[in-house]
Amino acid sequence: MSHLSPALYATLAEIVPDLHVQCVDPWCLIGSTAALLLGAQTGAADVDVLTSRADAERLMAHWAARRESAFAPADDDRFRSHFARFRFPGAPVEVMGALELHVDDRWQPVLPGKLVLAGVNGLAVPVPSVDDQIRLLASFGREKDAPRIAALRALAAPLFSVPVVSLH
Repeated sequence: MSHLSPALYATLAEIVPDLHVQCVDPWCLIGSTAALLLGAQTGAADVDVLTSRADAERLMAHWAARRESAFAPADDDRFRSHFARFRFPGAPVEVMGALELHVDDRWQPVLPGKLVLAGVNGLAVPVPSVDDQIRLLASFGREKDAPRIAALRALAAPLFSVPVVSLH
């Protein structure tokens, strides 16, 4: 895919087959990589994978040699999950099993909503729809997500509009 950097492309080409094999429950990519896969004009420094807790465990076992054990995610007061970060040659991969967001003094599950499939190297990669990605990023309440939200909104905007003229 021409809009993916070679490094990100290499990482996705390596991890997506594993995700299809190792994950029993539905999974998807979220964050900047998901936005990029739908055509948003943004960059991606890592790959965020949303899974069930059980599938996160399976991936932790499968990719054990690649795990960055000393890494601690930011925003741990806002997010919690069964988390692990893995080193891949192109970009790091962060797995979030049963991700939750702290809102209104309680923990709420992060639900991806409607999933659509993006193609990478002939493989189907599930990502939230444009509208659901906007909803997710907005719910996170982080300044760093504002440019991604704008890029996703640009995708949802019509390319042109036809004026409606009334002859009455």
